[in-house]
Amino acid sequence: MIEKVETLLLDVPAIRPHKLSVATVNVQTLVLVRILCDDGTEGWGEATTIGGLSYGEESPESIKINIDTYMAPLLVGMEESRTAVIMARLNKVIQGNRFAKCALETALLDARARQLNIPLSELLGGRVREALPVAWTLASGDTQKDIAEANRMLDLGRHRIFKLKIGLRDVADDVAHVLAIKKALGDSVSVRVDVNQAWSELQAERGIAMLEAGGIDAIEQPVAAANRGALQRLARRFQAPIMADEVLKGPQDAFELAASSGADVFSVKINQAGGLIKARQVADIAVQAGIGLYGGTMLEGAVGTAASAHLFSTFSDLSFDTELFGPLLLTQDILREPLVYRDFMLQVPQGPGLGIAIDPDRVAALLRH
Repeated sequence: MIEKVETLLLDVPAIRPHKLSVATVNVQTLVLVRILCDDGTEGWGEATTIGGLSYGEESPESIKINIDTYMAPLLVGMEESRTAVIMARLNKVIQGNRFAKCALETALLDARARQLNIPLSELLGGRVREALPVAWTLASGDTQKDIAEANRMLDLGRHRIFKLKIGLRDVADDVAHVLAIKKALGDSVSVRVDVNQAWSELQAERGIAMLEAGGIDAIEQPVAAANRGALQRLARRFQAPIMADEVLKGPQDAFELAASSGADVFSVKINQAGGLIKARQVADIAVQAGIGLYGGTMLEGAVGTAASAHLFSTFSDLSFDTELFGPLLLTQDILREPLVYRDFMLQVPQGPGLGIAIDPDRVAALLRH
């Protein structure tokens, strides 16, 4: 039985400014959820977002208030093993709040997998891979700094897939920045871009034409999420894969995009989809429609990253790899033993549940009071 639900806000500095078209991240606020059961089992989840309300309609503060005020009272006293029943009750009573619900569902599944002494991935269909290739995002905005950073990552054996955040500057300037980095790094690495909805359709047509000619491997969410028609037209017009991100807010969006051939690749994010189970449904729809899969991130810390890794390890297709670098962007970790990044991949945790151990002293040092 669930005895207690806690929501914690942790403010963790980034190793360097992380510039997106919608926000610049200097400090990331991790939103952690802890569920304590009457048998002593605990489960952890994460509902981290980006840039307060710059990215979406949920902020760290609103997530905490909504869980503490409206959701936690519904969970206390329920049987923690009945995740589907609990989530059905939440979805009936609470509208929206996809990030908050994801954290609660993750914590419930983590607790249940710990009770069963199995990895969380085994509750999601079973893993088919033990390690996940991880992209690194270059987001300083400075061409030479980004080239130097990418070369450091290659030398360390940590990343050979690079995604560039663009959209703040003129289209031609952004493209010149990207192609200079692509030329410097060569064809042995993958270079993609993420526009974070910053372009109009006309700008996207110009930019994608140049990026495609320059050998860029994918273009993520070039236009506003609401402009699905433009995304569809761009996907049909260009050979370079067009990736859907912000437009994917769950299985219904995935179905509509697949039915309209509205994208070539889906960026699957557990928080954005509304939870691990719904993210799994997004991926299943993509596979049936012949759409490629990319394991996305909301720049989560270790908890959300581990949860995503467990899910992505079950995907039969992961042709565009993953972006689970969130903990590496932060100056401090919250685990007793950090997640393992080796040979350009994140090693999927092996232990029960999420397979991680939270360090309470590190959490306490970062906790917002």
